[in-house]
Amino acid sequence: MYSRRSRKPRIVLGILGAVLLLLIGVWFGGHPSWLPSPLRSAFVSNNDDPLVNQVIGLLQKNYYRPLNRNQLVNKGLAGMVASLGDPYSHYYDPTDYQGFLNESNPHLSGIGVDVQATTRGLLVDDVFPGSPAAKAGLTRGDVIVAVGPKSLASRPASFGSTLIKGKAGTKVTLTILRGSHKQMVTMVRRDIVVPVASGTIVTYHGVKLGALVLTQFVDGAGAELRIQVEKVLHEGAKGLILDLRENPGGLLNEAVNVASIFIPDGTIVSTAGRAQPRQVYVARGGAIPTSIPMVVLVDRGTASAAEIVTGALHDRGRAKVVGTHTYGKGVFQEIEPLPNGGALDFTVGEYFTPSGHNLGGGGVKEGAGIAPDIYAPAKPGAKTDTALTVAEQTVAAEVR
Repeated sequence: MYSRRSRKPRIVLGILGAVLLLLIGVWFGGHPSWLPSPLRSAFVSNNDDPLVNQVIGLLQKNYYRPLNRNQLVNKGLAGMVASLGDPYSHYYDPTDYQGFLNESNPHLSGIGVDVQATTRGLLVDDVFPGSPAAKAGLTRGDVIVAVGPKSLASRPASFGSTLIKGKAGTKVTLTILRGSHKQMVTMVRRDIVVPVASGTIVTYHGVKLGALVLTQFVDGAGAELRIQVEKVLHEGAKGLILDLRENPGGLLNEAVNVASIFIPDGTIVSTAGRAQPRQVYVARGGAIPTSIPMVVLVDRGTASAAEIVTGALHDRGRAKVVGTHTYGKGVFQEIEPLPNGGALDFTVGEYFTPSGHNLGGGGVKEGAGIAPDIYAPAKPGAKTDTALTVAEQTVAAEVR
């Protein structure tokens, strides 16, 4: 029988030995190359697929021309995601992911225009106030047919936009087509904060209305829109039009923030996914009075988070929907950055409007979207925005 005193040195030695073994394990775990191969696996967990590594190794070693391992991995990952048949899921290699982040960043170096591709070039949809484009006299309806010597005819919008963007302080020369007249304009690029929300006062038969435009649901979009709502109400607006046409959506959290400007309480949207339980998102408070009538203006380009807001306002009886059917996207994605600098943007669940309706066509298929209460298509080439006129008429009729 041992006394407590006689056991103490052994306990201390045991503890010191355990700590020493732990430190050795940590060291070799971080420096596996120091270990003999039979012992390496004891300290290092190798999660790489041996078959994939074998194929890449064979290709790199024996293919008739040299191959870049990173390129093989990137193309393999892209092909893996493409095999899902999901138009909303993508693998971004490091270069593409950086480009995606730049597109999502409202701080850009350029000339301050919103454009869309046509067979002739880039059609100017909007010119940001105070931008280089505005100071140079560009207006909605102009067509940018060339950047420097390079024609933009039948080119994708990304081609022309990449040429137009550049370092702040540098010059860019554009050839502009206005009607049948061409002119060359040189501008100096500068840092521009792209507005995602705007609000103006329009008058319909003597009734002041606030015309609100939200272009996308980026970080802070809800706060920007709230500022515009408060501005037009302060200027005397008696009714509101929320224009979500051509809004491709964005962050789910911002959709809840936007809907909460107009809905005081209750459900905004619910979500469900295979790896996450059903979650209900409710209004966050601080809504404007529900006595202020409003209309949501939508079209085929209204999608994702924009449809969430439209569905919430419609199902909760807060607004009438004017325009055409929305896109019909019933799923949402998450972006997971990867160790190689790339990212995986993939579908993780479905969302449902307050009435429990999913707007998609089942899974990632395109659905019917939201049917408008009042059908009002925009007429291409018309001098006036006919759909906006119908929205003004609709909301003005509800002003008391």
